[in-house]
Amino acid sequence: MVDTDLKFLVCSSMHSSQKNETNWLHKGLFKSALMDLRQVLIMDKVTVKVMSHSCKMADITDQGVSLVEDLFRRRQPLPSMDAIYFIQPSKENVVMFISDMSGREPLYKKAFVFFSSPVPKEFVNHIKSDTSVLPRIGALREMNLEYFPIDSQTFLMQGFITDHETALEDLFSEEAEKSRRFEVCLNTMATRIATVFASLKEFPIVRYRAVKSQDTSTATTRDLIPSKLAEAVWNCLLKYKSIPNFPQTETCELFILDRSVDQIAPVIHEWTYDAMCHDLLDMEGNKYMLEFPSKSGGPPEKKEVLLEDHDPVWLELRHAHIADASERLHDKMTTFKSRNKAAQVQSSRDGGELSTRDMQKIVQALPQYNEIVEKLSLHVEIAGTINKLIREMGLRELGQLEQDLVFGDAGAKDVINFLRTKQDASSENKLRLLMIYASVYPDRFEGDKASKLMQLARLSPEDMKVVNNMQLLGGSSKIKKETTGFSLKFDGQKKKQAERKDRTGEEETWQLFRFYPMIEELIENLSKGELSKNDYACINEPKPTVQDKSQSGSMRAIPTPAAPTEKRPAYSKRSRRTAMWARPHSSDDGYSSDSVLKNAAADFKRMGQRLFVFIIGGATRSELRVCHKLTAKLKREVVLGSSSFDDPPQYITKLKLLSEKDLSKGAPQPNFW
Repeated sequence: MVDTDLKFLVCSSMHSSQKNETNWLHKGLFKSALMDLRQVLIMDKVTVKVMSHSCKMADITDQGVSLVEDLFRRRQPLPSMDAIYFIQPSKENVVMFISDMSGREPLYKKAFVFFSSPVPKEFVNHIKSDTSVLPRIGALREMNLEYFPIDSQTFLMQGFITDHETALEDLFSEEAEKSRRFEVCLNTMATRIATVFASLKEFPIVRYRAVKSQDTSTATTRDLIPSKLAEAVWNCLLKYKSIPNFPQTETCELFILDRSVDQIAPVIHEWTYDAMCHDLLDMEGNKYMLEFPSKSGGPPEKKEVLLEDHDPVWLELRHAHIADASERLHDKMTTFKSRNKAAQVQSSRDGGELSTRDMQKIVQALPQYNEIVEKLSLHVEIAGTINKLIREMGLRELGQLEQDLVFGDAGAKDVINFLRTKQDASSENKLRLLMIYASVYPDRFEGDKASKLMQLARLSPEDMKVVNNMQLLGGSSKIKKETTGFSLKFDGQKKKQAERKDRTGEEETWQLFRFYPMIEELIENLSKGELSKNDYACINEPKPTVQDKSQSGSMRAIPTPAAPTEKRPAYSKRSRRTAMWARPHSSDDGYSSDSVLKNAAADFKRMGQRLFVFIIGGATRSELRVCHKLTAKLKREVVLGSSSFDDPPQYITKLKLLSEKDLSKGAPQPNFW
């Protein structure tokens, strides 16, 4: 049902065919062919978030939309205007839409309805049954745009979330399986994941973390969460095979994990510029309130700045080690001042009068000078604030201990000594240290040992609840064994002294850049076909080739272009050099340029098939960094998906809620009649 006088171009949210499937944003969701007509865009609370994650109000108005409305707010009738409805296919939304467009005096002239995910047949039938509404509908389509892109600055997409901030509580808490929220959360999450593949026209091989128990009949509900989600996603994907141009055979891979595969990554101090900004600074999302001296000599003035994709300096430095980022910012400022005409003249002034030639140079270079100096000064100020906080909080010593624990170079004595001598350390940092300690040495928290550590660290029982709740996530991907007595991870395995091994063949990196999230190892093993089928199962295993048949007990990944091999220096955790993947191109004037995007666009055509990694329970900045790294290394897009994107304080708060009993509050209503 499409009005011939008003045709809508509906673009995919992630990849537009007009850009060789390289537009990760939702820009241009609805574009009118008749730009002189005014239109109203109506959304619900979820689709508003979908749009706000991808475009600004100016991007919407550029497409001919003159007014944006909330579906559930009282709206003024505009019978001369057409309305675009971008809404979820829920009962409440359908009822509200019919109320808008039914009767003798509808709110709008014509309605173009786009559902964010598949709409149940009973909803469509209900719309069709109203004879007054049917002639006023110009379009009725399923758009499959119910996910929230993150990190969409480059031509290569890197991540998305399903916006389930309470997923840990809904799925892993003590009483989760008894709550209706458990099934609602899983099903909604599966639907939103499936819309990613529907909009991209991708059909994945679906892999997932298998049940950890040798006897599946004894598996707990928490053990089954990845398999339950994988099955739900698969059922959604099968329905998409009827979509025109949707692939009928596998074109990519989806790897579903949960937070139990790595409980260290969410709390260990990550030393990149990006992670340090969000960990140490008082930021709200990507917004940072910068203070600077007042020109009038009064109290410091404040300015809100955004650390996001449109800032090329941020784009270039965010994955760099904070020390490396600081040095490079200094070098950029020095290089720029040595080459910019306005900067040269300003530096060479000795108080005398400027010549006409000097003034001409300043006028010509001033716009660029002001813009670049403002950007560089902003990041110099932020990096300086972070380095000051690192010194004041003693984070270098703490960070070294954290990484030594993970790699088996430190033990109980080192932790106890730190807690005794660093009583002024913040409660949060001491708690994060104990969480890492519990992951490596779970036996040290049995019996009254946990309470002694709590007293030594001067933490409250409420704080220690977080450490105790780690057991609810399961902990290790190893197969369980029968055991007696309490174990934090309930796996009973003989615990090694290290949670990670140093990676051989890696480029030299900065100190405290030694840690890597577990998904890095899992993704590489998957790409090499070395994942155990016992630990990581597959719903739709592709038919093995002759070569694959020789591989017993492991998974073969979809063939991808091999990464070029090159001789690399030996790994050194004390070196002062940033890996090449984390060094985007920069311009000769010392200021980051759009070459980051241009090089990504050039590399896109050489990419292999996509690999989507979805983590139930929240993803971290270190895991997003790994996806950037492996995209370059493996020559295939590695896309990180998750229920949410958490910084350490957020994750700790969520983990604390796992022992809460009441999960009934705010339970969503089902979307059925």
